[in-house]
Amino acid sequence: MLINFSKMHGCGNDFMVIDAVTQKFFLSENKIKSLADRRLGVGFDHLLVVEPPYDPELDFHYRIYNPDGTEIQMGGNGARCLAKFVTEKKLINRKDIRVSTLGGKLVLTVNDDGSVLVDMGEPVLEPAKIPFRAQGRNKTYVLPVGDGHVLCGAVFTGNPHCILAVDDIESADVSGTGELISVHERFPEKVNVGFMQVLNPHEIRLRVYERGSGEKPSCGTGACAAAVVGIEQGLLSSPVTVHFSGGDLTVEWQGEGCPVKMTGNASLVFDGCIEF
Repeated sequence: MLINFSKMHGCGNDFMVIDAVTQKFFLSENKIKSLADRRLGVGFDHLLVVEPPYDPELDFHYRIYNPDGTEIQMGGNGARCLAKFVTEKKLINRKDIRVSTLGGKLVLTVNDDGSVLVDMGEPVLEPAKIPFRAQGRNKTYVLPVGDGHVLCGAVFTGNPHCILAVDDIESADVSGTGELISVHERFPEKVNVGFMQVLNPHEIRLRVYERGSGEKPSCGTGACAAAVVGIEQGLLSSPVTVHFSGGDLTVEWQGEGCPVKMTGNASLVFDGCIEF
């Protein structure tokens, strides 16, 4: 059986996108791993599967998988690619698209210039709901790591994130410290770890170590998390331009009770088909 797919990217974060609305297939963990292989398969940072809506008031449900076959809650860069995918493949004829994920509901808008605005909903700052084990809610937490400790912020923006402010992201120990924190006992569902360098109140550089996946060229939910934590800590003001090695994103947040909104590009690389 041949299945059609698209290869897409958002800020260098690449995706294999499969339409499960008009096609029927089954994806095992081993199959996802084989598809993720960049030499023997298609290769991707994440696999996106677009499904019919679980809620009649929504347009689609989409699932996000790591290369190791594990399913994650949400992806901001993936959401933008999904919006471009369903409009370009004529699965919907509107520019405002309502979807659900394991991490919650999203509203996606394809702008006239081709960029996509993602309404990520309200960020979750209450530790128990992130989830993060803490005595109470604070803007900054002390987290023991190895033989020392780090100061960090914690937030859920579709995925749990731990954000560290650093002087220089080029010299930051993203792989070592990132891996240690990603599986820290105080984050019972593991956590993505962002290393944020503040350039000015409206501009940051960011590197993100993703749980179960490692560092990628960019991370949409990570950009939102860094902006929220930076604003909470008084380091940043909305809007915030987030610079990744793979490109830039713009994040807006007006404070508690307001949704986080992220804008960035999404591009089609190629279409293909593969035998299942």
